[in-house]
Amino acid sequence: MTWIDRALLFSTLDYAAVLLLLGAWQWIGWRIEHPAPHRQSVAMMMDDFRRGWMHEMVTRQPRMFDAQVVAAMRQGSTFFASTTMIAIGGGLALLGNTERLAGVASDLAIGSAPALVWEIKILVVILFLANAFLKYVWAHRLFGYCAVLMAAVPNDPEDPQAYPRAAQAAEICVTAARSFNRGLRATYFALASLAWILGPLALILGTVITLGVLYRREFASHSRSVLLTLPPNTES
Repeated sequence: MTWIDRALLFSTLDYAAVLLLLGAWQWIGWRIEHPAPHRQSVAMMMDDFRRGWMHEMVTRQPRMFDAQVVAAMRQGSTFFASTTMIAIGGGLALLGNTERLAGVASDLAIGSAPALVWEIKILVVILFLANAFLKYVWAHRLFGYCAVLMAAVPNDPEDPQAYPRAAQAAEICVTAARSFNRGLRATYFALASLAWILGPLALILGTVITLGVLYRREFASHSRSVLLTLPPNTES
């Protein structure tokens, strides 16, 4: 079977659905990390809170709370990396049993496509999961760097290196969080790409729903409203 024959196994709507999936994934990531000045995303607002956290850490004694927060973030990235690896293994196992999957799809009246079609559809899911896994692993490592930098912050707030090193720790923490968020978005779109098994229309619907969920959580959620609400002035 030539490449042209393989390409003809998919319809124009299939290609359009995949392009929409990839375009939505890239666009929402760019929109979240480069929001309009008057409409910040939750992720960008949290970056400011992370910088404020490291600034306050300099004068907090002892710093057990800060260490526990970083440890919790490392545990979160470890959990998602492990879960994603298991999902990748499941996808690779499916690649070796596409004939059985094609039979199940035929029984469910989903379609009677060749095994190669199912392999490519599963491969798209695996690629999203692989991207997510790499992001989670890098986030885990960066959170480790952040912990080391936090430990290097002098206990004396008057030390000239205290606040500069705290600022370094903050930027590493911000970078780690962005990598973790990118992994989460790749995981979301991996779930959306599973809809392709039901056909291109299902993939389009799954992509639109995923895009809407991510957009709402970043730009129209209750948590965003809470972050925008200034705390009451308790000094007056």
